[in-house]
Amino acid sequence: MESISNTRLENKLLSSRLKLALIFILLLTLLLLTRIYNLQVVNYEYYQEESFGNQMRTLPITPNRGKIFDRNGQVLASNKLTYQLTLTPEKAGNISTTLLSLKKTGIINEDDIKLYHKNRKRFQKFHNIPIKTNLSDAQVAEFLVSNQFPGVDIEPYFNRVYPHGASSVHAIGYVSRMNKKDTALYDKDNYSGTLFVGKVGIEKQYESLLHGQTGLKQIERNVSGRVVDTQIIKPAMPGQDLYLSLDLDMQKKAEELLKGKRGAIVVVDTRNGEVLTLVSTPIYNPNWFVNGISHANYNSLQSSKDIPQLNRTIQGLYPPASTIKPMVALAGLEQGTIDIKTTIFDRGYFQLPGVNRKFHNWDRNGHGSVNVEDAIAQSNDVFFYSLANKMGIDNLHDGLKLFRFGQKTGIDIPGEQGGILPSKSWKKINKNEPWYKGETLNAGIGQGFMTSSPLQLAVTTAAVANKGQLFQPTLLKNTQLPGQSITEFKKSDSRQIPINNIKNWETVIDGMRQVVYSPKGTARRLNNKLTYTLAGKTGTAQVFGLDAEEVYIAENLEEKLRDHALFTGFAPIENPEIAIAVVVENAGSGSSKAAPLARQVLDVYFNKHLNNELTQ
Repeated sequence: MESISNTRLENKLLSSRLKLALIFILLLTLLLLTRIYNLQVVNYEYYQEESFGNQMRTLPITPNRGKIFDRNGQVLASNKLTYQLTLTPEKAGNISTTLLSLKKTGIINEDDIKLYHKNRKRFQKFHNIPIKTNLSDAQVAEFLVSNQFPGVDIEPYFNRVYPHGASSVHAIGYVSRMNKKDTALYDKDNYSGTLFVGKVGIEKQYESLLHGQTGLKQIERNVSGRVVDTQIIKPAMPGQDLYLSLDLDMQKKAEELLKGKRGAIVVVDTRNGEVLTLVSTPIYNPNWFVNGISHANYNSLQSSKDIPQLNRTIQGLYPPASTIKPMVALAGLEQGTIDIKTTIFDRGYFQLPGVNRKFHNWDRNGHGSVNVEDAIAQSNDVFFYSLANKMGIDNLHDGLKLFRFGQKTGIDIPGEQGGILPSKSWKKINKNEPWYKGETLNAGIGQGFMTSSPLQLAVTTAAVANKGQLFQPTLLKNTQLPGQSITEFKKSDSRQIPINNIKNWETVIDGMRQVVYSPKGTARRLNNKLTYTLAGKTGTAQVFGLDAEEVYIAENLEEKLRDHALFTGFAPIENPEIAIAVVVENAGSGSSKAAPLARQVLDVYFNKHLNNELTQ
C-alpha cells in the first residue's frame, strides 16, 4: 500500500511540473513573439536606420592650411604631404592589445600611445584617430608590407613646415597639436578633424583665416568593414594664404647681427605702419613644435637663461633711455617750457635747489653751452634734467602720452606688453608712495620707472619722422584665397599727434640729424659712405642705479647688470620711408653697440631699393 501511495504522489508531482513547464514555455514564446513584433513592426524604421548607420558614416575633411609669405612672395610657412598612423576603434577589436602589439613592432612608442588616448576623447569610435604623425617613407613602406592589424591604417595628410627654420619665428609663430584649451576655444564642428592649431604669432592671430572650413564626406563599408564607396557631402574650403609686410632679407640680416646676443630689432614703414623687420633673439626652431616637441628640445628652451621664447620686440620692456629725448624735447617746445633759443650751461651735472646730490651728465666733463638741438645731438643729460624739472612729471607725462607711451601699439600678434609711463598717480597706485622730484629728472632721460618695448620705440620714432602721424603697426599685408587674386587686408589705423607748431617738429628732427652728421653727434661714425640720409638717437639704459658719485665700469659688473645699448632712427630725412629701433641687452654703449647694427639693416633696405630702380 505504501508503494502504491508513493507512485500516485510522484505522478501528481510530475503532472504539476509539466504544467508549470508548459506555462513557462508559453510565456517565453509569448515574450519572444512580442520582442520580434517590437523589432520588426513597432521599431522597424529606427533599427533600419541604425543598421544603415553601421554601413554609412559621415566623417570630417580637414582643410589645407593657408601658406604664409613675406612681402616679396618668399615662403615662410607651407605644408608638406606626409603620412600618419591611425586607429579606428570600432574596427580594431581590443585596443589595448592592438597598441601593445604595434609598440612591439617599433613603429610607435609609449609617448605615441599616450597621445592616442589624449586624442581619443575628441573623436567618435568610427573616426580614424591618429597614433603617430610625420612617418618616414621607410616606416610607411615597412608597415604597408606587413600590416596585420585590423582597424590600423596609413593615411596621408599635410604637415606644417617652416622652410627657413628658426628665422622669423617670433613673428610667424608656429602650430602644434590641439589641447583641451584649444578644443574649448574653437568651433567644435569646424575643428572636428583638425589636429594642429596656431599657438603664437601670426599662426595664432589669424588662425581663422589660415584654417579654412572643414568639409564632410560619407563613407560606405561592407560587412567586413572595408570602405567600398566615398561621397563628398561638403567639400573642405582651404585656408587663405597670408602675405606679411616682413622683408625676409632684412629679417635674416637682423638675426645674423644679433646672433649670440639677447636683443631686438624692429623696422616699420613710416608711411603706413607696416612692419618690415621684427626680430627677437635668441631664436628657436618652430618645426620642433609641429608634431610634438622632444623632451631634449623642450628642456633646452625651458632651462635657457636667455629665454628664447620671449618675444623681446613686443614683450621685452626696457628703459628707453636717451631715445626718449626727442619726444621730451618736443613736449617741452610745444608746452612752451623751452624754445629753440633756450640754452643751458652744462658743467657735468645738475642739482635740484637745496639738494646736495648731483645728477651727472654721461660725460662728466660737461658739454658747456647747449641748446635743444645740441642736447639731442650730444645726448646731453643736464639739458633734459633741467627741462624735466621745469615741466614737472605731470606735464612730462602728458607730453609723452601723445605718443602712446605706456600703452600697447596694437600690433596684430598676441602677447604685446604696454610698458610704463610713470606719473604721480601711477606711483601712488602701484607703489603707494609719493612722487619725488629726483624721479622726474630720471624720467626726463628715459630712466627710472619708465619702460618701453622696441616696437613702441620704432613706432614713436616713425611718428617723429613723419611729423605726427602715429600708425598702429601691422604685419598682415594681403590675403589670397586659392584660385583668386591677392586682396589688400585692412589698412593700419592712424591718428595725428596734436602738435601745433611745425617748427617744433623740424627742430627735433634737425637735432636727430645732427646725431649722425654733427662732429659732436653721438652716432657720427655712421656717417661714412652713407647712400641715404639718416637721423637717429642713441641710448644707453642703466639696468640698476648707481650711487651719486659712483662711476660706471662695465668690466667690474656681471654681464646681466651691464647697460643695454639702444638706437632709434629713420631714413631718408627729407622723405622718410622707414624707422628702426635696436636694443641689445647688456651690451653697453648705444653709439658703439646698437647704432652700427641699425646701419647694416638699413643698408639692406636701401641697397635693395637701389637695385630695383636700376633694373626697372
